[in-house]
Amino acid sequence: MPSQRRPQNSRAKRQVNAVRRTKAAEPAPHKAGLTTRAAVLGLVVCALVVSAALPLREYLSQRSQIQVARQDQLATQRRVQLLEQKLKLLKDPAYVKLLAKTRLHYVMPGEIPYVVLSPSAKPAPSGAARQGIVATGPEAPWYSQVWGSVRAADRPAPLPTPKP
Repeated sequence: MPSQRRPQNSRAKRQVNAVRRTKAAEPAPHKAGLTTRAAVLGLVVCALVVSAALPLREYLSQRSQIQVARQDQLATQRRVQLLEQKLKLLKDPAYVKLLAKTRLHYVMPGEIPYVVLSPSAKPAPSGAARQGIVATGPEAPWYSQVWGSVRAADRPAPLPTPKP
């Protein structure tokens, strides 16, 4: 059996091992700047962002186009529904008669038609147009108002005479 005594060397070895352990447990001093791993990781992240930017932009633009197309589709569907309702109304003979009376002033046989004129409109005498008399002012037709302004532009206004 080996002896129970340890040589003096073992004590020195223990001290050296203890020093080594404490040095290993201490964190290594941090280097300032980027490490190679961090630089490669940054490049990979940048490459991923750049490669994902175009598809993401296309995706977002297509989503907005789809939204616009859906709104157009809904508007067209509403218009189709209104036109179908109008078609149903136009198939009704009573509605067609009502339209003919109100819009076209048709009269059924035996009815007496009346036309109500507004009190502000003054009808021109029937023979006045044949004689060359033209209405003036706001009640005149538009073409005579235009021609009147052309004639007036041809005759300049006289200059006022100075008073002594």
